[in-house]
Formats: sequence, C-alpha cells, structure tokens
Amino acid sequence: MIATQYKITLPSDYDMNIIKVRVRNNGHKTDGFDDLKFKLYLITEKGINNNLQNSYCPLYLWKGNDGLNKFLFNGYYDNILNSFGWQRVNVGIPLIDTTTSKINENNYLFQLTRKIQPQESLNNLKDKIEEDIPAIDNSEYLVIYNPDKWEYDVFYFLSDVSNLEEMSGVMYTILHISHDNLPN
Repeated sequence: MIATQYKITLPSDYDMNIIKVRVRNNGHKTDGFDDLKFKLYLITEKGINNNLQNSYCPLYLWKGNDGLNKFLFNGYYDNILNSFGWQRVNVGIPLIDTTTSKINENNYLFQLTRKIQPQESLNNLKDKIEEDIPAIDNSEYLVIYNPDKWEYDVFYFLSDVSNLEEMSGVMYTILHISHDNLPN
C-alpha cells in the first residue's frame, strides 16, 4: 500500500465554502477509483479546532501503485493543478492500519507527527511505535511512515473532538470519504 497527501495552504480570508461546495459536487468522482482503499477530503479552517490556517489536504490510501499512477498521470490530478497550481505530493508507507468501514461515522481526522530517531536497529520498531502512540477513545487509526524524512504520522478517526486531551497536532474536518468496500 501507498499513502499520498498534498497540502494546499489557502489565504486566511479564503472562503472555505468554495472547497466545501467543490467536494460536495465532485467528491463522489473518486468513489470506487482503481486501487483506492480510501480518499479523505480534508480541510482545516483558521480559528476552528486550534488551526492557524485554511487548507485543503486530501489524504489517499492506495492498495497499489497502478491507481496512484492513473490518478496522477491520466488527467485526474490536473484538476488540482488547474485550480491550485503545482503541488508537492507527499508519499508514505502504511505501517499500521486499523481502519474499517466505521471510519465513515467520523467527522474529524487528527494527525500527530513524530520523528524516528537514529538507532542501531529498526528491528521491532513497529511494535515500539504501536506501544508509544497515545490511545484516543478506542478510535481507529492509521500510521504512515516516510523513511526519506524518518518521520511517521498517526491519523486518528474521530466523531467528537470535545474531549480530546491537549495534544500537539492537526485537526482536519472530513468533508467526504471515497472508498472501495472497507472491511467491517
């Protein structure tokens, strides 16, 4: 599997309803897309959930590279290029994925980013990461690592953020989830 995300920072006074309408009108177009496990249409809004900026940040989890290549190189990604200009697509590798069809019940995605420090061995690092990440209300989560940056991100699916403890991270609002038959 491969994870991709592009983060489009928008001006502070940008009308985020433009993005909401865009997703409402077009989000369904990636439902059932080749090799796509899911695509999360994510935004942050300045001043909401402690966010400092407006942004549009779709997150994809691909079952394989064919669907990703089709999306990027067969014209689908051109919609982003034409609307927002050239964007860097961050790539990561899923390490832990606890997601099921229950992610559809959530309105928020909380992202924590951690460094992977230099060490003598990476043996059992997955187990160590799983032990070290905070548990949040039995939420489903996804851990994606990037060996180019030696970082990992934990993405928690949440239906409510009111009881979230003080943690340093990014809280996204989920506008739409495209998927291909997630397990129960």
